[in-house]
Amino acid sequence: MRVALFITCFNDTMYPGVGKATVTVLERLGITVEFPAGQTCCGQMHFNSGYRKECVPLVRNFASVFAGYDAVVTPSASCAAMVRHSHPVVVPGHTPPPVYELSEFLLDVLNVTDVGAYFPHRVAFHPTCHSQRMLRIGDRPQRLLAGVEGLELVELAHAEQCCGFGGTFSVKNAETSIAMGNDKSDDVLSTGASVLASADTSCLMHIGGLLSRRDAPVRTMHLAEILATTR
Repeated sequence: MRVALFITCFNDTMYPGVGKATVTVLERLGITVEFPAGQTCCGQMHFNSGYRKECVPLVRNFASVFAGYDAVVTPSASCAAMVRHSHPVVVPGHTPPPVYELSEFLLDVLNVTDVGAYFPHRVAFHPTCHSQRMLRIGDRPQRLLAGVEGLELVELAHAEQCCGFGGTFSVKNAETSIAMGNDKSDDVLSTGASVLASADTSCLMHIGGLLSRRDAPVRTMHLAEILATTR
């Protein structure tokens, strides 16, 4: 099986460790991961801002760079949703490469829930809007976290509610975004968790920033980072 990593521009720029953690997990499971150097933005920022014409070359480049792979794995539910659902909208008739969000690939393709991780901490999980509403990944991340030795997974109240990030929404509607993020932060703090996990670093950046302003003793980690941790 030829597997490629789609790191996404956000992770590449802000959270490169998430990409490394994704590769660590996959290689531990016997998967050889390739990294096509020609990959760039999937076009989500342009698409969501109304610049659909400008998305076309990005869609075509993505298809070209990842052509021939059996699976393209990404640690971003939002970018996976963009490729699967919006690329065919940008270029009618277009069939995107087989892109999987990390938890989808682990459960649906490799059929594993125990990746050999060890993480002795109390963890709450925030399911992002794209992962639930577009990809419909359900409880796949939670099932993976439940398989981590030493980890205590606690339920997050109002988990289905948006954290308020929403890309440019947080810039154009800052006050509303902050209010939503503070509501989410309240729910995180009420769990008593020391770690908040998610499948999108963009949401973790938003929630984590608000938690840090409160000097809250909660760190944010991507799902891949937890799964990559061992004794």
